[in-house]
Amino acid sequence: MSTIRVLLVDDHTVVRAGLRGMFESDPGFVVVGEAADGAAGAEQAAALRPDVVLMDLQMPVVDGVEGIRRVRAVPGGPPVLVLTTYDSDVQILRAIEAGAAGYLLKDAPREVLFDAVRSTAAGGSPLAPTVAARLIGRLGPGAPARGGDALTIRELEVVRLVARGSSNREIARDLRISEATVKTHLLKIFAKLGVADRTSAVTTALERGLIDLPGRE
Repeated sequence: MSTIRVLLVDDHTVVRAGLRGMFESDPGFVVVGEAADGAAGAEQAAALRPDVVLMDLQMPVVDGVEGIRRVRAVPGGPPVLVLTTYDSDVQILRAIEAGAAGYLLKDAPREVLFDAVRSTAAGGSPLAPTVAARLIGRLGPGAPARGGDALTIRELEVVRLVARGSSNREIARDLRISEATVKTHLLKIFAKLGVADRTSAVTTALERGLIDLPGRE
């Protein structure tokens, strides 16, 4: 797998230094730049073209939510993975609605962070387990808590397309919906199945007989 180029956006110098040291300890990653607020992060994203932007939420000048919007507005802008200490429903939804690909907490173990960045670079939507568990109650009226709950017809369509290797953009095109709507469906799917990423969602859906292997449907 090619080296993943990461841009760090966090207003704390010590946090950026710690993250840089962590990523530089693994040959699979390279930190291409740093920024201390969302505006500078978007400028760096446009100039450096990283594979993944790691973005904090609470920052001065321009916060992470607006930073996410600006990064995603860049033509061909990279995916943004939120890395924060905040896990309130409001913060999670604001970040996802702004276009964040995933949401991770700063207490995540090193390998969990690395896996999340790899997943984000590959088009995934990684979520901290606690975040995935809470989202379903906020993303739809009367939605069940998690695990074993029935997927809607549209959610099954999304999972089938994910199983075939389709990206969010391809799913949006095929189903004639927006990429933001695809992401919302994926978050609901993750929470209902009790998983945190696309691969686990497909595996769980196959194990439960909710979908068939691609080519057999």
